[in-house]
Amino acid sequence: MTDETSQPATRPQPSAPAGAPDAPHDTAPEGRRAEGPYEVSPGVYKRLTTGLGGYALAMLTCLLLVGLVVLISPREHTENLPTVDYGVHLARLRADAPYTPYAPEGLPSTWRATSSRLSGLDGGDDEDPVAWHLGMVTPSDEYAALEQSDEQPVSEYLWRMTNSREPVGVQQVAGQTWQRYYRRDKNQRSLVRTLPGLTLVVTGTASYEELAVLAASLKPQPKDTAAPSPSAAPTSGS
Repeated sequence: MTDETSQPATRPQPSAPAGAPDAPHDTAPEGRRAEGPYEVSPGVYKRLTTGLGGYALAMLTCLLLVGLVVLISPREHTENLPTVDYGVHLARLRADAPYTPYAPEGLPSTWRATSSRLSGLDGGDDEDPVAWHLGMVTPSDEYAALEQSDEQPVSEYLWRMTNSREPVGVQQVAGQTWQRYYRRDKNQRSLVRTLPGLTLVVTGTASYEELAVLAASLKPQPKDTAAPSPSAAPTSGS
């Protein structure tokens, strides 16, 4: 009898073509690394796949640090204004103004004249007011200005110079009474003295104490005086 017990069928293995190289072995020859996929740790994999993001993060951190240094570094905000010579304008006022002008005398050297403007003496209408503006930087780096004019009505001139309609008090300066004006939104303080035919205004962002120093230094400059004109640059002193 024939044994009919089935044997597991085996699939024939394809034979390698003639001349084909042998299948690669599991181990590489000595001195050479095996080729193929390698296993890496999760940390190494993360560094390999997120390199660009890490670089961008590092650059952003550097930029933030630079910005912080720039932000906290002290910077100079004071504008360096040149010192001007106002002697020519003062001499012209003394010679041709219809009133006796006033000018600062004996201010410390820490006060600097930075602007000077003269109007009304250039062949215009004889009815035009004669006005002089003298801008200064105070020892505390604030702004102060001397404004003087024979303009009428005085109320309109004061409104333009002080930006305020009503005084807020009075202040005694070198034995003279000056009216105080204040414009809060502009941080502007003013001292005003009205003389016959002339209005004096000392105004700016300086404190009333510094404005009083400038007001106290103002001296009349009559035409017939024998004394020389004060220097255009403030003189040293206390």
